[in-house]
Amino acid sequence: MNSSIKWAAGLLAVALVFSRSAHAAGDPAFGDWLTPEHDAKVRISACPGDAAKACGTLVWLQTATDKSGAPVRDAKNPDPALRGRPLLGIAMIGDFRREAPGRWVEGQIYAPGQGKTYRSKMAMAPDGSLKVSGCVLFVCQAQTWTRAPGS
Repeated sequence: MNSSIKWAAGLLAVALVFSRSAHAAGDPAFGDWLTPEHDAKVRISACPGDAAKACGTLVWLQTATDKSGAPVRDAKNPDPALRGRPLLGIAMIGDFRREAPGRWVEGQIYAPGQGKTYRSKMAMAPDGSLKVSGCVLFVCQAQTWTRAPGS
């Protein structure tokens, strides 16, 4: 393979990576979402380090502090070393692969109230809500998240 063909192939590969990342960057699933009880808000965006994947961070809790005024902690985390970390700011969803605009698969979601991580997928619904589902073995549960005001 001569050098001009190698150069063109390399340029095409770089262009594909950037177009995939840029295409996902404006995805309709990105933004701030309220959980079904409206007691938590998750910010979904491109993953740090891999703009082609989607991740989400817990950015607001209706009850962010306990009775003593200390931040609510990740007390049910299966890793004892993480049980003392504040819930606000944790990575709650991660590594979703984009299947189509507004449709993400093969990700994971962490449920801090249970201390468990589930295989997950999410997809925009026609009404503008986000359907998020998680599965363990053959048992799946779904939630409907609503877009947070101003997002």
